Amino acid sequence: MIPSVSELLLNVTFAATEGGKMGVTDSVIKFFKDGGPFMFVNLFWLACSLAVALERVVTLVFRYNLNAPPFMEQIAKLVRSGNLDRAVKVCGMAPNAPLAKVVRAGLVNANRGEVEVSKAVEEAIVEYSPHVSKRIPWLWSLANIATLVGLVGTIFGLIGTFQALGNVPAEQKQVLLSDGISKAMNNTAFALSIAVICIVFHLFLTSYAKSMVEGLELNALKLENLLSRRGSVDPGTTELEARAS
Repeated sequence: MIPSVSELLLNVTFAATEGGKMGVTDSVIKFFKDGGPFMFVNLFWLACSLAVALERVVTLVFRYNLNAPPFMEQIAKLVRSGNLDRAVKVCGMAPNAPLAKVVRAGLVNANRGEVEVSKAVEEAIVEYSPHVSKRIPWLWSLANIATLVGLVGTIFGLIGTFQALGNVPAEQKQVLLSDGISKAMNNTAFALSIAVICIVFHLFLTSYAKSMVEGLELNALKLENLLSRRGSVDPGTTELEARAS
């Protein structure tokens, strides 16, 4: 017996009412089940994206972070007073910070001349700068992968929906078609959400890493100039420079 229009509307209303009573967990589970297997593939890529983003945030914001102005001010005072050993120890108090490693490389070679200091600092910058931007480009690739996987899932969902239309009465095709399209679009919605998350983290981390590298290069240049002037000026001039800074 073919159901009437009123019966179909009643079933749709009942389903909507039951959906409203579902909890958040049940809604999420239904969302993934309706989307098909490609939803779980993108769930894997979401986990990878969050792992990369969180690892970079923890590394850059906490492990590599060093308040450069007071650090360099302390180093400058120790260098002007000729206490290079103490300056090296200060660098050792932040063993993970790239700035401390670069400054330490210059201080260790301070007694070998300006050329050696410059070479040591440049070598340290080349060595530690890539660690700052490491794995950040992955986020852009992960955003593209998730989007493509979502589109593939949507296409496969639509194919399955159109194939199923041939086995149902004409009166039910519209309901089945709308339901099948909405389920297929779950893949696209989930994929685009992953892409947005990746792009936001990529933008933030890229800007943060660029700022950190620029600060690294600037303070390395300040260190070279500081070491080159060491012992070549009189104490009065040094005191005036210290007050000016």
